[in-house]
Amino acid sequence: MCCGKTTIGKKLAKRLGYNFIDLDQLFEKENNTSISNFFEEHGEAAFRVLETNILHSTALLPGNNVIATGGGTPCTANNMEWINENGISIYLSVNKGFIANRIVNSKQTTRPLLKNIPIDQIATYVDEQLKIREQYYLKAQIINTTQNIDDIIEQL
Repeated sequence: MCCGKTTIGKKLAKRLGYNFIDLDQLFEKENNTSISNFFEEHGEAAFRVLETNILHSTALLPGNNVIATGGGTPCTANNMEWINENGISIYLSVNKGFIANRIVNSKQTTRPLLKNIPIDQIATYVDEQLKIREQYYLKAQIINTTQNIDDIIEQL
């Protein structure tokens, strides 16, 4: 969450001459609703099922693709294993303080998992989520800890 997946994914795709796909945008297009609205109407469990289906459908897309997933995608339904079997996975490991700061300063306030988290508790929430999710993220084939976007693209 807020680690730069979309920004870096777009730049990497351009550098490689690949297509860029944002899984969240694909979800919204295929379901004709925002993720926030979907969460409110159907809940996280239903979202994760459809998100997994959409992830798996990306294997059928033509050409070469860089795909930015949501932060929870690799942590559901053996998705990280599926990603590793069907592509090259990259974990953009960034400092939890950096993530919390980006969330607090983000103009994007529609993240459903953050909807009821007070600003002064964002850092704690990020820390808790990373403790849960990092076991999945660390299964990535490439783990990047570089913070500079151009350096990340060069290393990848």
